[in-house]
Amino acid sequence: MVVLKTTREIEIMKNAGRIASKALKLAGVAVEPGISTLELDSIVRKYIESEGAKPSFLNYGGFPASACISVNNVVIHGIPSKNCILKNGDIVSIDVGAFFEGFHGDNAATFACGDIGSEAQKLIDTTKESLYEGIKKAQSGNRIGDISNAIQRYVEARSYSVVRDFVGHGVGAKLHEDPSVPNYGTPGRGVRLLSGMTIAIEPMVNVGACKVKVLEDEWTTVTADGKLSAHFEHTVAITPNGAIILTQSE
Repeated sequence: MVVLKTTREIEIMKNAGRIASKALKLAGVAVEPGISTLELDSIVRKYIESEGAKPSFLNYGGFPASACISVNNVVIHGIPSKNCILKNGDIVSIDVGAFFEGFHGDNAATFACGDIGSEAQKLIDTTKESLYEGIKKAQSGNRIGDISNAIQRYVEARSYSVVRDFVGHGVGAKLHEDPSVPNYGTPGRGVRLLSGMTIAIEPMVNVGACKVKVLEDEWTTVTADGKLSAHFEHTVAITPNGAIILTQSE
């Protein structure tokens, strides 16, 4: 069931989104050779808690950390570890959620660690740009498929693939709500977008094929062919005046 939010609830979600966005940026700034993903996770947790919020992901379904930190061919749900030390040339996807006054904000971005190659940079740029192509279609009266198709077309036109086994989602009082928001689809199909809907749009884009596999820890999800993957995400609200990005810190 899709839950429509009131104007007041969307204002609260802006605060949750602001906290999640700032935590993500702080972690991104700290991405450099020699730091562990566990240290990045600590930065996220400390900031979120300093704002009187809670990390959305901590203990969610048993997830053991405050952020998902995914390096290179890890698509999503990478578990932070003191043994995972970043090195020059890595790309690092960080997914952060904050729960504040009863609502979640959820966002993600992929960061360069030191000097990365042109192919990795192009992947990051394309994934980020595809997110904003999807957000352009997040208009009242459109359908989910309009968002999905905009992302898919942008990505595939640049010879990358979109992950199909994991998708975006509604977000609000629960971290994951209806509707699902795939990164592929047919325009004019799917749930109709209504004012008051709040959704997380999150393209996951691979250099190679779209296939992924989940490792034995039941969280870490990697590209099946071992090639690079990038991930960007914003929580947005559908309003009569277009989409509002809720996960912005400034």
